[in-house]
Amino acid sequence: MKLRTLTIALGIFAQISIASAHSLFTDSLNRAPNNWYNLDSQTHRVQGVSTEKTYEILTGRTGEKVVVAVIDSGVDIEHEDLQGKLWINQAEIAGNGVDDDQNGYVDDIYGWNFIGGANGDNVNYDTYELTREYAQLKEKYQDTDLEDLPKKEKNYFLKIEQQYQEKLTEAQQEYQAFSYFHKNFSRSQKLLEAYLDVDSLSITDVNNLESSDEIVLMAKGFMEYAFENGLDAALLEDGIEHYRQAVEYGYNTEYNPRTIVGDNYQDTSEKFYGNSDVNGPDSRHGTHVAGIIAANRNNNLGIKGIADHVEIMAIRAVPNGDERDKDVANAIYYAVDNGAQIINMSFGKSFSPNKSIVDDAVRYAEEKGVLIVHAAGNSSENIDETDNFPNKVYSNRKSASNWIEVGASSWKGQEDFVATFSNYGKHSVDVFAPGVDVFSTTPNQGYESLSGTSMAAPVTAGVAALLMSYYPKLTATQVKDIILSSTVKLDGLKVNCPGKAGKQINFSNLSSTGGVVNAFEAVKLAESYQINQKK
Repeated sequence: MKLRTLTIALGIFAQISIASAHSLFTDSLNRAPNNWYNLDSQTHRVQGVSTEKTYEILTGRTGEKVVVAVIDSGVDIEHEDLQGKLWINQAEIAGNGVDDDQNGYVDDIYGWNFIGGANGDNVNYDTYELTREYAQLKEKYQDTDLEDLPKKEKNYFLKIEQQYQEKLTEAQQEYQAFSYFHKNFSRSQKLLEAYLDVDSLSITDVNNLESSDEIVLMAKGFMEYAFENGLDAALLEDGIEHYRQAVEYGYNTEYNPRTIVGDNYQDTSEKFYGNSDVNGPDSRHGTHVAGIIAANRNNNLGIKGIADHVEIMAIRAVPNGDERDKDVANAIYYAVDNGAQIINMSFGKSFSPNKSIVDDAVRYAEEKGVLIVHAAGNSSENIDETDNFPNKVYSNRKSASNWIEVGASSWKGQEDFVATFSNYGKHSVDVFAPGVDVFSTTPNQGYESLSGTSMAAPVTAGVAALLMSYYPKLTATQVKDIILSSTVKLDGLKVNCPGKAGKQINFSNLSSTGGVVNAFEAVKLAESYQINQKK
């Protein structure tokens, strides 16, 4: 195959993959400063949330402890930067196998795991909700002539079937594309390293390479393409793993890990199941989220979390796959009943067959004065028009007063200010917050930059925790109002509209506030609340 033909062929595969990779993983080009989300636009020339500037005006003041529940994939409780920042159930005696505080959960020292079994086993992978919906409908209608069904019922099944088949096919193609590209990347890299006699290949090496050997030139063309598009072995391996999981588990109608949990899944009122392992088999996502909120600001290690007087309650309910409504509802109840003042939920899905039980849990949190911060999602969609669950809208169309929905902003300026992957919505999304190249804690004493609205939500939850800590008389709804009322507006800024190539839109039209979360402005507004309360 000639060089140009090879490059075009590889380019086709790469174009399929690059958009997905950059919506799932860190943007590997022109990385931001590690601490950018804590920085200030005027002082540091980057649109963080001004955390460092905020603590300058809080010098000499002592905050009260705030408990933030992180409902996620798990949290590495051994991480060096989270020591002293974890909620500990003082009423429970570790490891004695007894429910000492009689809350229904045995040995729940750091929180609880709703996707684990009583024998200590854990769910790692699960299917997507679309797959579960398709599987149960397929079984329901397997002996039925679809033409005998009511039109609405028939059309719904056909719609779900089509969506499932399209998603499965897309995942299979992406898996093949990443695998193909990675294979050629590895071969080309090794060939050129051997040809140039270098241990590590750089873009300069590739650009300066001269040869009359057609195979070497083909490898050069491939590696030039990879370097230009910010592709490396780690990114490609992440892509392979993501789509392998999607094909083998997420869209596999035969896969059912619920037997590991051992609950009666159809009984949505059941609460007491799971185990006390809040780390689980893959806590990368949850540990990253926890660090953004709470990593120790004073230990000269790793990173600085946003809130300095905070404890993380770890609640595991999110597998590699879609979380289940029953687990989400129970996780919210657990958080509220055990003293959480804020709940961070960095997850979401497009179907919610038991939305009512999640809504009931959200109402319970609302009644108890607990703030919920939720990630808007990474599908580049207007969620005013498409379904995204869980959400703040109840079945009666009223909205939860304790809910903040967060989109992701970038450290980049001008048209690239909004993350390309972020969902948005003038009515459904409340605010934007830093969510691109956010550097935080990962398991086994690691630190890593990740991107997603999953990162923007804990940035916002961290600001909420800071407010509750230094202004403890504020209610959850007041904290929400302060955060929303104090956002930084970027008047006249036109940004690339996520998911719509070539279209620009006013940033102010992507959320209800039209602004970005800012701790400094929020604290200034909280001061006025406090003054008014004293009058």
